[in-house]
Amino acid sequence: MSTLVECVPNFSEGRDKAKVDAIVDAMKIPGVYLLDREMDTDHNRCVITIVGEREAIQEAAIRGVGKASELIDLNNHSGAHPRMGAADVVPFIPIDGVTIEDCVAMANHVGEQIWHRYQIPVYLYESAARIPERQGLENIRRGQFEGIRAEIASNPARHPDIGEPRVHPTAGATVVGARKFLIAYNVFLNTPDVEIAKKIAKAVRFSSGGMRYVKGAGFLVRGLAQVSMNLTDFEQTPIHRVFEMVKREAARYGVMPVSSEIVGLIPKKALEQAAEWFLQVENFDSSLILENRLAAVMGGKMAVGGLRAGVEPFVEQLAAPTATPGGGSASAAAGAMAAGLAVMVASMSRGKKAYLQHEAQLSAAIASLTPVREELKAAIDADAESYNSVMKAYRAAKVDEKSGERMIETALKEATAVPLGVAEKAYEVAQLVQLLEPITNPHMKSDLTTASALARAAVTGALANVEINLASLKDEAFAAEVRQRTNRLRS
Repeated sequence: MSTLVECVPNFSEGRDKAKVDAIVDAMKIPGVYLLDREMDTDHNRCVITIVGEREAIQEAAIRGVGKASELIDLNNHSGAHPRMGAADVVPFIPIDGVTIEDCVAMANHVGEQIWHRYQIPVYLYESAARIPERQGLENIRRGQFEGIRAEIASNPARHPDIGEPRVHPTAGATVVGARKFLIAYNVFLNTPDVEIAKKIAKAVRFSSGGMRYVKGAGFLVRGLAQVSMNLTDFEQTPIHRVFEMVKREAARYGVMPVSSEIVGLIPKKALEQAAEWFLQVENFDSSLILENRLAAVMGGKMAVGGLRAGVEPFVEQLAAPTATPGGGSASAAAGAMAAGLAVMVASMSRGKKAYLQHEAQLSAAIASLTPVREELKAAIDADAESYNSVMKAYRAAKVDEKSGERMIETALKEATAVPLGVAEKAYEVAQLVQLLEPITNPHMKSDLTTASALARAAVTGALANVEINLASLKDEAFAAEVRQRTNRLRS
C-alpha cells in the first residue's frame, strides 16, 4: 500500500535565498515533492512543505537538517520568531496510508539519525512527546537557543530526549514530532503597537484562557503589529472563529485587522468552513462544491462515502467464491480494527486535563497497540499466503510424494503459526482494551465495547483456523506446544 506523509520543517533563515535554496535542494530526493516554501525576513525564518512516501520523506528531512546545520549559525541569528535550532522544528503529518502513530515512529527514527549524523540533540513534541510537558512546542523552546544552551547540561528538565545534554555549537537543538495538520495563520492590525498584538494573542490562545487548539504571540512584522497563530486542530476550532475573536479583541483597543496570511498550506475543508460561515449558505454541504462533486463522481463514489470505498474491496474478496481471503484473514482484520479503535480512544483522552493523571498509562497503551495493529494488518495477507502455500505443497506431493510431504508439513506449520499469532495478538488487544476502560473518556465506551467484541471475534476465529490445521500435522511435539498456547488463551 502506498503511503503519503507531509513534513513541514521550519528553518531559522528567512533572508538569504541562496541558503534556503541549498536546504531545499538537499531535501530533493526521489519520492519527495516540494509543495511550498515561505520566507519571512522579519521572522528570519522559512517554512518548507514537502510530501512523499514514508521512507523517502524521513531521509529528506534528515538531509535538510544536516544542510541547515552547515549554513546557519544561531550565534549570529536574530529575528522576531522564537528559535532554538538551525532546523528549529520538524513535524510529520499523516496524509494517506499512515496513522499518527506511524508518524510518531518516524519522528523517533529521524531524531535518532539527526543526533547520530550531526550531533544535534533532539526534543520530541506533540504526539511524539515522551514527557507530557513537551507536547507543547512553546514549553520546549522556552528561553530559545541561548536559554537552552545555558541550562541543557545543568537542568535535568532541559535534557534532550535523544542525544547528550549539550547543544550543537552553531545549530543548537532540533524539535521533531508528529501532529495533525496545522494552519499557521497571522492577522495584521492597523497599528505598529506590538503590545496590542501581544494582548490579543494572550486573549486568543488556549494556554492563557483563550480558544482550544490555538497558540498565539504578538510580533512587529513589516511595520505592523501581527497576531501570529498556530491552529492545531482547525476542525475543532475553525479559522473563521479565530479571525472573529481577533477582530473583536482588536476593537477593544480601537484597532482592526487589515489583512491576514497563511504560512504554508491550508486544507480545502478549512476554507469551505469559512465560506459557509461568512456567506451563511443554508444547508451547506461540501458536495455542493462543483470540484468536490466532480472528484466524487470521477472517483466512482460520492464524497461522503469514502470509508465504504476503502473497506468494500476486502469485503467483496471475502464474498468471492475463492478460498482466500477467508476466516483467518477476516480474524486478523477484526483484530487490527480492534487495535485501531483502542488507539483512537486512548489518543483522544491523552493530553486532556481530565486524564493527565493517566498520561503514562495511555502513552504506554498506544505504544503497545501500534506495532500490534501493524502485525495484525500484515497477517491479513500472511494468512492467505500461508493457505496458498499449503495448496501448492499438496500439488507438489502429487509429483514427488516424499519431498511433497515435507513441503506439506512445513506449509501446515506456517498456516498454523500465522493464526496462532493473530489469536495471541488479538488477546493482547483485548487486555489493553480492558485496561483503557476506566482511564478514558466514558463517552467513548461504545468504541471500546466494539473493540472488545472485535478482539474476541479475532481470537475465536483465529483459534478455529489453528485447530483445523493441527488435525493434519504429524509433528506431535509442535502440535503439543501449539495446544498448550491455545489452552492458555482459552482459559
